[in-house]
Amino acid sequence: MDPPNREKYVVCHFMVGNTFPYSSNDWAADIQLAHANGFDAFALNVGHEDWQMKRVTDCYATALQLGTNFKLFLSFDMSSIPGRTVADAEYLHQYLELVGHHPNQFLYEGRALVSTFAGDDCKFGQTSTGDQAWSFARSVMEKACPVHLIPAFFKFFEDPALYPVPTSADGIFYWNGGWPTHLTESSPRLELVSPSLNTDRFYLPHLGRRTYMAAVSPWFFTHYGKSSYNKNLIYRGDDWLLVRRWEHLLAHRDTVDIVQVISWNDYGESHYLAPVRGAQPYSQGWVDGFPHEPWLVLNAYFARAFKEGRMQPIEQDQIFVWARPHPKDATALDPVSRPNNWQVTDDVFWVVVLARAPCTALLATGDEDPSQFSCSAGVSKLSYPLKVGCGMRVELIRHGAVVAQCNPGEYVFQAEPKVYNFNAYVAVSE
Repeated sequence: MDPPNREKYVVCHFMVGNTFPYSSNDWAADIQLAHANGFDAFALNVGHEDWQMKRVTDCYATALQLGTNFKLFLSFDMSSIPGRTVADAEYLHQYLELVGHHPNQFLYEGRALVSTFAGDDCKFGQTSTGDQAWSFARSVMEKACPVHLIPAFFKFFEDPALYPVPTSADGIFYWNGGWPTHLTESSPRLELVSPSLNTDRFYLPHLGRRTYMAAVSPWFFTHYGKSSYNKNLIYRGDDWLLVRRWEHLLAHRDTVDIVQVISWNDYGESHYLAPVRGAQPYSQGWVDGFPHEPWLVLNAYFARAFKEGRMQPIEQDQIFVWARPHPKDATALDPVSRPNNWQVTDDVFWVVVLARAPCTALLATGDEDPSQFSCSAGVSKLSYPLKVGCGMRVELIRHGAVVAQCNPGEYVFQAEPKVYNFNAYVAVSE
């Protein structure tokens, strides 16, 4: 267990691949917004495209100029960077030469934090994958600066006894820990509606005292056909996924060093928290018109609790609502089929209430008489069935007066969508 006074961090995964048109103003807007909402750093996901190196140096320069002490670190996307040759290890080193000693580089235990997406099968010109390959890559990176390596190696989570964390790594990042990826249409209904989000427990005993980075994510939907990225699926994001995952990590805070929220701007997988800007990866069909910024505000409440070790008193009554735009079994004239696992979601809207004091929540869709739910002071999680042609409506009542309301006029649950869209529309009370 960590010492009780060991500092905790919350960082956010950031896709540099979506920043081709970025200016310093765009970087400044993102950094200021992330800092204001409790993030300590961006994990900058970088791939093989050379232009990304310039965007990374722009980001570091802007962070320094802003003077917020907001930190940054590299997350090498090894599904993009080949990792086959010595030259690929030198490519990682080149990045660290540029930013490893920068004032805004995130240091963990005095070393530059470095993470990855994947990388289990990399060889970097060596005879085997795993520890030999990454020991070599680490030695090359450390020609630039000392590193604290926390990769997201997927084989470890398949079988930690068969694929242990390499001795060259200082910890592990459990990328898939933020979603109930095990659910399928044949899963028992009880598991579907209250899925386990505590699979961390299977892997922590294999880490010893090494650093553990846990994942949090609000959603997952991607809709690429066979002619593009050929990735068309959902994970069940129902059941207040963002909040329930945070609640689990808060209950086991002493086992987690860093939480990485996925993501700031991965539009293709629909788990972005920030306003849409930059270049989308052909995801406009399911992203445009679907704001997620209220999740950023909701996430900030739990991020602060994780870092400080206690839930803060709620100073303002707030309502957060989200829902998909059409019935899960609706038919669309879409050249790409319904996503895999479409059956595991439910046609309801999800509500999280942050209440200063006990109150009554009124939930309705359309003009029907609302249903009443009692809310205690603190966090309440509610849900309500959606109705085709209608929206979402929530009010908080205390002492006979409306203290908060959320009725997003732009949202309508549509019977006949043009495309299959399992993204979420997210709103918050004014």
